[in-house]
Amino acid sequence: MFKKKSLALILSAIVASALALALSACSSNGSEKAEQASEDGSKAAESAQVLKVGASPSPHAEILKAAIPELEKEGVKLEVVEFTDYIQPNVALSNKELDANYFQHKPYLDNYNKENKTDLEVVVPVHFEAMAVYGGKSKDLANVADGAQIAVPNDPTNEARALLLLQEQGLLKLKDGAGLEATPKDIVENPKNIKFVEVEAAAVPASLTSADFAVINGNYALGAGLNPKDALAVESVESEAGKTYSNYLVARPDNKDSESIQKLAKVLNSEAIAKFINDTYSGSVLPAF
Repeated sequence: MFKKKSLALILSAIVASALALALSACSSNGSEKAEQASEDGSKAAESAQVLKVGASPSPHAEILKAAIPELEKEGVKLEVVEFTDYIQPNVALSNKELDANYFQHKPYLDNYNKENKTDLEVVVPVHFEAMAVYGGKSKDLANVADGAQIAVPNDPTNEARALLLLQEQGLLKLKDGAGLEATPKDIVENPKNIKFVEVEAAAVPASLTSADFAVINGNYALGAGLNPKDALAVESVESEAGKTYSNYLVARPDNKDSESIQKLAKVLNSEAIAKFINDTYSGSVLPAF
């Protein structure tokens, strides 16, 4: 009897020991898996591609921020750095303090590169800030009164754009080849004897109280609380101005074709971003792709 009890105790001890070892092994294995998962997660976070992109606050930075969720799916972490001037974003990009910037059209970049002996390059067009005709004392662009006054920006680029838009509406005709350098002196036909009130671009919205119509830049129209849906005529992306003054994502020659920059370019030219632009800016900002 004693021997049987001793044998039973010995067997019980062996089973208990084996069970303890098994539980310990499971616990150790689970802990190791958890630690490995945590380590893998940390490595994934560390390996995520980080892009630092400079931009003007609106609409550029807003559009970039709308791209963040989709970029995260592509393994890219986007940091948006806002600038309120048009010089420092290019300086910072050239100095490799930024990976890219998004605030300018190609004519501006070409001039900047020429003056500063830099070689920054466009990657993809993203949006176009359209000019539009708004009604002031009159709301009927189809029946413009003789001698009507139309306020236009007085700087060369925007005044030419305004005249081209009015030409599209059949209100005047410019001499051949005037294009984006047109001024009122280039008008060869003005059947309504329109008087052009030339004022600084930012002040054009204020002219609506005295002029019959005004041709206003998209950003100044939004700033003045105008609803783009009320515009009587709007520049199109297919217009000469649209093709010339679209705003681009810009990078350096050494990183323009990098994987992370190309992923950003792809997202910025996606249907999701086109929808964001159309839904957010109601026509004053248009997708340029």
